Order: sequence, then structure tokens, then C-alpha cells
Amino acid sequence: MSETIYDLFVIGAGSGGVRAARMSASFGAKVAIAESRYLGGTCVNVGCVPKKLFSYAAHYREDFSDAQGFGWDSSVSDLDWPRLRDNKTKEIERLNGIYGNLLNNAGADLINGHARIVDANTVEVDGNKYTAKNILIAVGGWPFIPDIPGCELAISSNELFYLDTLPKHAVVVGGGYIATEFAGILHGLGVEVEQIYRRDLFLRGFDTEIREQLAEEMTNKGVKLRFNENVTAIAEQDGQYLLTLESGESLLTDKVLYATGRKPLLEGLGLENTKVTLNDKGYIAVNEGFQTAEPSIYAVGDVTGGMELTPVALAEGMNLAKRLFKGDNTVLDYSFIPTAIFSQPNLATVGFSEEEARERFADIAVYTSRFTHLKHTLSGNKTKTFLKLVVDKASDKVVGAHMMGDDAGEIIQGLAVAIKAGATKADFDSTIGIHPTVAEEFVTMRDATR
Repeated sequence: MSETIYDLFVIGAGSGGVRAARMSASFGAKVAIAESRYLGGTCVNVGCVPKKLFSYAAHYREDFSDAQGFGWDSSVSDLDWPRLRDNKTKEIERLNGIYGNLLNNAGADLINGHARIVDANTVEVDGNKYTAKNILIAVGGWPFIPDIPGCELAISSNELFYLDTLPKHAVVVGGGYIATEFAGILHGLGVEVEQIYRRDLFLRGFDTEIREQLAEEMTNKGVKLRFNENVTAIAEQDGQYLLTLESGESLLTDKVLYATGRKPLLEGLGLENTKVTLNDKGYIAVNEGFQTAEPSIYAVGDVTGGMELTPVALAEGMNLAKRLFKGDNTVLDYSFIPTAIFSQPNLATVGFSEEEARERFADIAVYTSRFTHLKHTLSGNKTKTFLKLVVDKASDKVVGAHMMGDDAGEIIQGLAVAIKAGATKADFDSTIGIHPTVAEEFVTMRDATR
């Protein structure tokens, strides 16, 4: 019996890997995909999907309170954490099955086990060797916890999704998407939360003004933000955790969540057996076609250190499949990619921040609107909504849109289509809004603030 030679062997069944595998198979390629943990990768299992479910749950506490202003007698009882956790897990297991069916229906061979690259065209999984014309690395990343005394006492977001009980008090360390989202989620679920970040303001890289607005709202809601601070040691103390801080202070808490970034999951992958190289930040170096220094080996998704977003990995997986098996060498366009942070309140953005725009364009106009949502005129909720448009004056094109408030992601996704297509401020101004909505504010802002 002759050996099966795969056209593509994918290592990692996350978003990018599954998309590349099933689309390549649909184009007629012989495909295998290996996974040692769970189908769907970080996003489906311990990332965006369960996080968004928890974010919905966290909003209900405010919703119950808001309802009273509308005549509904409502009260908030303690959260049934096990019910929420287990319902979430059931949904994730359902999605795991869907991913398996997608691969099976496409004709890709799913191989369970840890894959290691033996050479440029050979992959070994649990002692079995497979030959492939092309190998795709799509293993994603893994939470990084700094090596400080007592670091083993902290948890990452991976573990938080499966806690036996919710703590009364928690410290979240970090200032990115995950830390900021979980600070709000835990607070919404009834946990007293302190977020610690080593710089002067979280969400570095986003528009400064909207970062400041979010910090103000989170503080007003009761999350304690400690900027320009860091943890230097963690120790157990009477069933709790004693944190030593850089400032010299000490802090006692029930749970320590570290969300200080992720590292590419390269250990045991066998890269030393290939010509694959890493960039100066430790990610796999690839060209615009996702090809590594080893011509037969490719990489997509978080492992390459680009925008660590599920839709980006999906687009890269699709692009590579077309490149390898359809002869389509179109270079993926990374401009104007929208993104959302499911903080409390939500934040979403597309295009350039005000700071980036000032560096890129000779002259810009900035439009902002900060107001109380119509809903909250009766609810009594003090949360503000904030909208911002950044315009290149020379072309009149809208080059940035930013929002903080309810359904920010849903609204910015729609605007992203227009901005990607080159919509001008005049186009926004000539568009009739839907009244009364928050979104209509984006087409009624007339006076530039600066």
C-alpha cells in the first residue's frame, strides 16, 4: 500500500487552521489537520466566544437595575455561577462538534495528537509520520505570566472560564483586551475588582481619548484602576493571596488573574529541524504570502505576531488556501480592520486613532459626541456614550471611527464597510439617520472639536 502524501498538513485546529484546511480540501487538495487540545482553538474554547457569553451575563446586573426606571419591579439575586459556567461549556462543546463536522464534510483528515515537524515535508504525530508537500503552522498563542515569586499562584484567562466558585475579590493584572474585558466582566458578575497595569493608561495603541473615557466609566462603575503599578510577588496567606506591589503597598485578594499577553505556542513544534526563522519578538517570520524561510512551510494567525484577531486568522487561512490551490496571489489587505473590546461599557474602533492620524495626514478634523443614552434618561444609569470621527481634511475621507457604549461593536462593524470603501465626511453628512438611535449621531456631527 502506497504512502499517502498530503498536499497540505495543518498543525493547529483553531480559526486560521480550520479555515485553511477545509477551504483547501474544498478546492480539491488532500488535507490533514492535527490538534492536541480542542477544535476551534483559543477563540471558541477559552477566548472570544465564552468571553462574549460571560460579557452578556455581566450586563444583566445593570439591566435589572435599569428596568426599575421603566416600571419593572426587579431585584438582583446572587449569580448562579455553576449554571452560567456549565451552560457556557455545553455551548462550547456544541461548537467543537460543528468544527469537527466542517472538517469532515470538507474531506480533511483530522488527526488527534501533538504534531512535531521532522523536516520540511514530514510531520510526526504520536509516533506516526506523515508526508506533505506543504505544511501550515497555525498553533496560535498561549497566556504569558511573568516569572515573579509566587507566579504559580496566579491563573490565566484559560482557567477563569472553569472556576469552581467566583471569588469575592479579584485582582486583574494587565492592560490589554483580555485584562480590561475581564475586569468589567468579573465586576458585573458581582466580584470586587482591582485592575493593575504598569503603564499610565490601559489599551495602549487605541485612541487616547476613548481610553480615557473608558477608564472614567469603569471607575464610576466601581472597578478600581491602579495605573503605573505592578505586582512584584504573590504569596499565600490564610486562604487568600498577598500581593506585593512596586509602590511598596500590599494587597490581599481571593484570586489573581494575569492577562499580560500571549506568546506563540512553539515549544515542541520542531522548528529547529527546519529553516523557519523567528522575528525579533519571537514570532514566526513570514512574507506577504505567509511563507516562512522554509519554502514548503507556512504560518498564519497569532503565531505570526500580526493583529491577534479571529477574523484576521480566518482571512489569512482563506487567502493561503486560494494562494496554494487556486493560483490566486492576491495580497491580504490589513487596512481598516475593525475591532471591539467587550468591556463594560463596550468599546469599538476602526481606522486610525487621532494620534495616528495626526502623524499620517497633514491636517485632520476631529468630531466627538458625548451624551446620555436615551434609555438612561429613565433608567438613571450614569453611563455616558462617546462617539468620535477622525477626518483627513485634504480628501474629506473618514479615516477613523471610535465608539464607547452599548452595541459599539455592532455599530462600528457597519461603519467599517463605509470607511473601507472610502466614505467621506460629506457622505456621512448626507446620510439620513435612524431616529432615535445612538448610531445616528455618526451622521449628525457637524462641528469639528479640533
